[in-house]
Amino acid sequence: MTHEQIGTGKPALVFVYDPNLGVSVSQTEQMNKARDQLGDQAFFLVAQIHTPEGDQLIAAHDASMAELLLFDASGRMIKRQHALKNANELIQWIAVDAP
Repeated sequence: MTHEQIGTGKPALVFVYDPNLGVSVSQTEQMNKARDQLGDQAFFLVAQIHTPEGDQLIAAHDASMAELLLFDASGRMIKRQHALKNANELIQWIAVDAP
């Protein structure tokens, strides 16, 4: 998965996905619910560990496993927090900084 959408005019939520952690499945389910509600107002992305693209993003932002990173429309990271956030929390988290 690439992360080219970051900084292209919409907020981008990136989840650092580790398939060995149970919280990863739960968090991606909640991200899908939030995406269903927000539609095209934000990007919902995954940075999977042990992939070239994922490891590059993780290193660039000193991210850790099961961490959520929120980027503003210009690509600046504005928030970070460890999972788990439910769909409503994600929507509120994104909406605070949406254009």
